[in-house]
This record gives sequence, C-alpha cells and structure tokens, in this order.
Amino acid sequence: MSDLRSEQDKAATVNPLGVYVHVPFCASTCDFCAFYQTKPTAAAVECFLQGIADEANQVAWPRPVTTVFWGGGTPGLLAPADLGRLASTLRQRFNGAPVEWTVELAPASVTDERLSALREAGVTRVSMGVQSFQPALLDGLGRQHSREQIYRAYDRVRSAGFPSVNLDLMFALPGQTEAEWMADLREAERLAPDHISTYCLTFEEDTALWVKLSQGRVKLDADLEAKLYEATWAQLGEAGYAQYEVSNFSRPGHACQHNLNTWRMHEWIGLGPSAASQHGGWRGANVADLDQWLVHLKNGKRMTEDRTEVTPSLLAEDALVFGLRMNAGVDLKPWRERCPEAPWTTVLELIDRLTDNALAIRAGTHVRLTDRGRLLADSVGAEIMEAFDASPALK
Repeated sequence: MSDLRSEQDKAATVNPLGVYVHVPFCASTCDFCAFYQTKPTAAAVECFLQGIADEANQVAWPRPVTTVFWGGGTPGLLAPADLGRLASTLRQRFNGAPVEWTVELAPASVTDERLSALREAGVTRVSMGVQSFQPALLDGLGRQHSREQIYRAYDRVRSAGFPSVNLDLMFALPGQTEAEWMADLREAERLAPDHISTYCLTFEEDTALWVKLSQGRVKLDADLEAKLYEATWAQLGEAGYAQYEVSNFSRPGHACQHNLNTWRMHEWIGLGPSAASQHGGWRGANVADLDQWLVHLKNGKRMTEDRTEVTPSLLAEDALVFGLRMNAGVDLKPWRERCPEAPWTTVLELIDRLTDNALAIRAGTHVRLTDRGRLLADSVGAEIMEAFDASPALK
C-alpha cells in the first residue's frame, strides 16, 4: 500500500495544473465511441489550430502547467508540422516544462515523422489505443488498424525513445471469450509497456454498439464482466503491473500523473471542442461542435456547457467517488474539514456497510475498497452521489 500512496503523492504537488486538449479529428467512427469527432479536412484542421491559439489567449493562466494530455478523436491524424504548431502554441503558456505530457495515438496513424515532432515538442508519454490483438474483435469494434499495424507502431514508439508508453485494451467485447481476453493480456505483457489500461466495454447512447444492444444483437453479461475484471487484476499483478485504479496498471514510476491529479480534484484547463475544464472556481465544457466552438471563441465564451460553480461539496463528492476507484483510497479528514455540511453521517454509514461486508477497509479517517469492493465501485459512487443530492444542507 505504501508504494501505491507514493505513486499518488507524486501527483499531489502544491496546486498542480493540468491541460487537456481535445483534438476532434477521426477518419472513421468506432462502434463504441461517444466522444465528439469530425472529419480532418485541411480547412477544419486550420480552423482548429487557430481556435486553440485563440482559446489559449482567453484563459487566465494561473500558474505553471504540471501535466498535459492530448486526447480525441485521434491527435495522431495531425500532420507533423501541425503537431509542432499545436505544441508551440501551448508551450507559450506553460511557464516551464510539464512533468508529464501524454498524447493518444492510434496504431494506424503512427509514423516516424509524427513521433519525431512529438519528441521535439517535449511529449513524455504515448498512450496507444490497441483495444485488442484479435482481428475479428477489432473488426467488430470498427477499429481501423490491424494486428500487424499495432506491432509496427509499438516498435516505432519505443525506438523514438518516449520515457513512458501505455497500451489501451478493452474487454467484455461482443463475442469475446475469456481465453481471447487472456491472450490479449499476455500479448500486451510480452510487448512490456510501462502502463496498461484495461477498460470494460460500455454501451454509450448514440453509438453503433448502443443500437446493436437495443436491437438485441449483442447482450450484457455482468457475471462475465466481473470474472474478467478479477482475472485481469490477477494476471497483470503477476506480471509486475501494480493496479492503482480500477482500470489502470503501471510499472513503478509510470502511473499517469494527469489522471491522478484529475481524480484528486485538482484543476485542469480544457481546450478544444467538447473539452471539459475545472479551474477558476468553475467546472464546465466547451460546446461539442467545431464550428460552434469557433463562434463561441469569437464572442469570448468558454465552458458554456454544464457550467457549474465548483463548491467544496461538489469537490468532496467527486473526491469520494473517484478516490474510492483508486487502490490507495481516500482520506476523509481533509474533505470533512473543507466541507462540514456534506452528508457525512450517510457516507459513513455506507462505508460501515461496505466494511462489514468485506468490501472496504477503514483505518482511522482513511478508507479504501477491497478487490471485491472495486468490482462495485460504480454502485458505490452512485450511492455517494445520491447522498449528496438528497442532503438538505447542500440545497
């Protein structure tokens, strides 16, 4: 447990500040994806790059940037020169070098030229969306890469010398067997990345998979999902990957600092269409439309969607929800001091129930879920949110 705490402590610098950039371009839409995306025409890319510069100019940058994360979409669809231009625009605002800079890449978009541009920009971490090594499963997800492209891309990323590399995998896919999933895990282990993220497939509304689910063409299997979760944790643990969050595993020193800072309810600035932010006392998101985002920027508007004041109770609620997803858990003491009006009696009663059922371990003011408890992390989070929503003191 001390190793897990030390990983999270690295992210607990004084007032860390993250930057998330949503690069919305995709050549095609994967069946499971609900993130905002659009086609990468030359005109759209130019508007996006200029928009990022305009939005960055509208932000009151409060202090040096600690971590950076480029997601999407597919950031790797940008040409090398455009990657360099985007990085240069942002570096002017960082006030120093971030301790971690992650870029998501799809295997089919990885080239030596793009990797060189990212290394020159200062990127320290590459997260590659593998999803599966099984051709039939990749096809079922609508992924536009082959197994051979995964291997070529991974070799190129490693040869480029990035300090940290993550592979994203998905399980509980339609038609996937337990044997196929375990084979995917073993193949990922053979490549020996520094970090592995394993996500249980979720069915988001307005996706092709959601349509298939509603039509009965695919089905949910909660028992199989739980079995695959537990098999994953055991397999990666034996391979030397420490689990630090329900879906994330790393070698020592390679936990994603940007995500840890976000889960600990620190501040981050979101740039780009649909990008979320939490800073300056507010939480919100940009409109999920490239053209509308540009119009809003022209009118000096940011964070127009779901804009909410960041109150102590909001932070305390989310700190519990996300903190209990992490293996190291959460210390209740600072949050009780910061937000005494929160429904702590109800929260403590919930924690007592979890402890009585061997789903949580409490030591003083610190609480964490057991392996069995983390299988129910979503349900635990829902109960916490219900408690906060029902609290008269927070109305």
